[in-house]
Amino acid sequence: MKILLTGATGYIGKRLLPLLVEQGHEVICCVRDKNRFYCPIEFQSKITVIEVDFLDELSVQNIPNAIDVAYYLIHSMSGSATNYDELESLSAKNFVSKLNQTRVQQVIYLSGIVNDQALSKHLSSRKKVEDILTTGTFATTTLRAGIIVGSGSASFDIIRDLVNKLPVMITPKWLNTRCQPIAITDVLDILMRSLLNPKTFDQSFDIGGPDILTYKEMLLGFAAAKNLKRWIFTVPVMTPKLSSYWLYFVTSTSYRLASALVSSMKVEVVCNDNRINDIVQVKPMTYQQALKRALIKVDEDKVASSWKDSMISGRFNTNLSNYLKVPKKDCFIDRRKMEIIDREFTISRIWSIGGETGWYYGDWLWDLRGFIDKLYGGVGSRRGRTNRHDIHAGDALDFWRVLYANKKEGKLILFAEMKLPGEAWLEFKIIGNTLYQSATFRPDGIWGKLYWYSVVPFHGFIFKGMLQKLIY
Repeated sequence: MKILLTGATGYIGKRLLPLLVEQGHEVICCVRDKNRFYCPIEFQSKITVIEVDFLDELSVQNIPNAIDVAYYLIHSMSGSATNYDELESLSAKNFVSKLNQTRVQQVIYLSGIVNDQALSKHLSSRKKVEDILTTGTFATTTLRAGIIVGSGSASFDIIRDLVNKLPVMITPKWLNTRCQPIAITDVLDILMRSLLNPKTFDQSFDIGGPDILTYKEMLLGFAAAKNLKRWIFTVPVMTPKLSSYWLYFVTSTSYRLASALVSSMKVEVVCNDNRINDIVQVKPMTYQQALKRALIKVDEDKVASSWKDSMISGRFNTNLSNYLKVPKKDCFIDRRKMEIIDREFTISRIWSIGGETGWYYGDWLWDLRGFIDKLYGGVGSRRGRTNRHDIHAGDALDFWRVLYANKKEGKLILFAEMKLPGEAWLEFKIIGNTLYQSATFRPDGIWGKLYWYSVVPFHGFIFKGMLQKLIY
């Protein structure tokens, strides 16, 4: 059958896509930017990619009429706009308006658990979207999840950052809030088994694992899984703003996402019933089992998708194609080149740059720049990278965004998402037996020029050393 997959470049969408293709379905992927969409060669004959911006009523017309089922996996919580709830409602209305013109039989929507009487702005927005979707002429299946545990999920990464970095934690009182985590594997299983299942039509279901835990218990559970001793003390004096800053500076999350999470974490997200498990014949795994599976994926460098690769996790929020051609006019450029000895070795080094590997030379300066970026509200350098040895266009890489990555061609282009008085690119390309490395900066007014001249003394140290390490 033909399935419309929205959010195809998101955390859930990236994992759901291969499962749908493997079951023989033809998948139509909705993306805002085709340049960000990576598709394995073996799937390409079964996938159609269309560019759709659900905030644009005309753009939504790109969706074909010949679809049988649609997955609605769109959210804007961590975007830069403060009125994300209004944007989510508008997206849902445009979606429903278009799908009412198609032959679609069912829309499957992944939402959040909304059983508490006092909902956060994020959860209220999720419920509003659900209400809008149910006005369509198609059957709607809503699956409401709380904390999703899996390699690359925001929840997992935040828990891992906190436990790994803080032996002793003085935490806000919302850590005593209860939740019902569910493994990403079980989420995907339920999403798949709900497909054209008439027992799920026009209904909403809570989905969760067998454990009901406080956030404090989840942190201690992660520590136990890693054989780490951790002490956690909760205090009532940490305001939501202080709590958001606490998450922002200790973990890899953005401040806006941290703020939204803190607001939601004060609300209990516990399932009212587990009907869906019997309907689709799924037995969710425990929290410890989910952690064990996620840790194995991280250790084996098999993280299929990450929330950090979402374009809204940084300041860069536009089509990659607009920045693929690195400018030269009115720009400052640090150009360097060196003859390579072993092409495969150099490409391997380039494709492993950043994250846990570091930048090969002057890492403390890169870390300092990331820390300064955090102080000014930027993404910092804690995002790391999704995979240690693989890069695709659209991926986050510390405080950079991957614009272009072609191993065969030997070319990698990065765009800076750090706070800057201008725009910056870092480019590596191999032509013949020579590696060319360019750092380009397009200043924004006098402050941009002053910034460039202030960092020029460090370039000779950092970029020269990095170039040598990419070759030797």
